[in-house]
Amino acid sequence: MKSTFFKTGLMALLFMCLSSANAEVAPDFMDKLMADSRPEADRVRDGSRRPYQVMNTLGVDAGMTVMDIGAGGGWYTLVLSAAVGSSGHVVAQFGPRALQRNNGEAQKEIVANLGNTEAFFGNVGEYAANSIDRAVTALNIHHNNAERAAPYFQEIYNVLKPGGMVAVIDHIGMPGMENGMMHRMLKSDAQAWIESAGFEIVVDSELLRTNADDHERSISDPIYGRDVDRFFFVARKPN
Repeated sequence: MKSTFFKTGLMALLFMCLSSANAEVAPDFMDKLMADSRPEADRVRDGSRRPYQVMNTLGVDAGMTVMDIGAGGGWYTLVLSAAVGSSGHVVAQFGPRALQRNNGEAQKEIVANLGNTEAFFGNVGEYAANSIDRAVTALNIHHNNAERAAPYFQEIYNVLKPGGMVAVIDHIGMPGMENGMMHRMLKSDAQAWIESAGFEIVVDSELLRTNADDHERSISDPIYGRDVDRFFFVARKPN
């Protein structure tokens, strides 16, 4: 058992090192993150969300085709847009419900000036299969249960290219707590859902962990100042 755990940890560490060494985001990535044109609220969150490190851990390269799943307010959309540069392409997947709200005007505005990004209002499974190099689903899956998670991750699996990878990020909950009400979930549930879809978890990162979170309050509680304990998996679709 210890040997298996050691080998798994060693493989994850090696993968992280290789990804960081080989991944080359667009050269103006940091300039775009710090630009005054980027919303101040987005820049404030960089300290806890660590965009540069997340992009490198996921292995995002300039020129890739990437998807922000459940793009919401577009924080990761802008980060991915800066990371892949003018030669890359970002699919900001907002889903059909966003289109129903004022024809998706707010979401269209998010991508309007990015140049390399499209707003997609379908479900993930409606996008072209085997077309995405990298994807991010961040702070979305705590809304799921095992039944809903199965088709959710299968759609992600199908849209990724063979060898493609997805970052799965969410707020950590604890056993015995009302996690759903606090917008949290058990890390073990996320791992089970990911692996059930056929993915291989290649990184289980501590990058977004924090001791400032006691897991007993809603993630929106002002006491946390958005610095909430999060798990961060990188899962790979086999070749």
